Amino acid sequence: MPALAAAPAGAASCRPPGGTAAGPRPAGLPLVELAQVEVRFAGVTALQGLTLTLRRGERLLLVGANGSGKSTLLRVLHGLQPFDGRSRRHPLQPEGRAPVVAMLFQRPFLLSLSVRQNVLLGLWLRRVPRAQREGRCREALERVGLAAMAGRPARTLSGGQQQRLALARAWALAPDLLLLDEPTASLDPGAKREIEALIEQIGADVTLVMSTHNLGQAKRLADRVGYLEQGRLVAVLPTEQFFNGELPREAAQFLRGELPWS
Repeated sequence: MPALAAAPAGAASCRPPGGTAAGPRPAGLPLVELAQVEVRFAGVTALQGLTLTLRRGERLLLVGANGSGKSTLLRVLHGLQPFDGRSRRHPLQPEGRAPVVAMLFQRPFLLSLSVRQNVLLGLWLRRVPRAQREGRCREALERVGLAAMAGRPARTLSGGQQQRLALARAWALAPDLLLLDEPTASLDPGAKREIEALIEQIGADVTLVMSTHNLGQAKRLADRVGYLEQGRLVAVLPTEQFFNGELPREAAQFLRGELPWS
């Protein structure tokens, strides 16, 4: 299996966090290409024959039933999951460096440290220069509204606050590709709205791939929507076409089941 290209040490410092919520940028040059990707777990096929081109600046949301392969695909894109097939990460243009990748899980893993220390540790692991860490940590916490809680133990935060901290920790790394695995699934409606608003803002600065069971969320956030079924990527289409155009039979049946007005 070809290994995914790793970001060089210190790469996160090449593009400091920043930017505004200007909406999705037009999709640009290819960022990641997958071809005929297969993943098996103890005889169970989690992904089969999956081919996908992810372009710089786009927002791709993945939908499908539980067990359809959404989380596995995100792990393949990150480099956490071994697979058969081919993968290529393109150097950024005009920067000429490998893309920085960060991933956020449904239940964020936070250490028994303060809010501030959880962010700083991520920057240290990414080998961001010491002189930049405090400033980037502070800016990230301000962006998600947690600057006043920097000294609190991270595990005492509410569920929504913990997810905001996880977003801050990922965004502080200045990722070029941000992967989100159902980041609002376990949150109450108010916290979901907060996280979705942050995702929309942060997604203006990065290439974003996110799995969700919330089809309204997909309509609001996505440039393209991908539908997976039993490990196969059945459709990847612009959002308007996915919800209002012709679909492959499996995707159309899924929408009819999920959207009572269809």
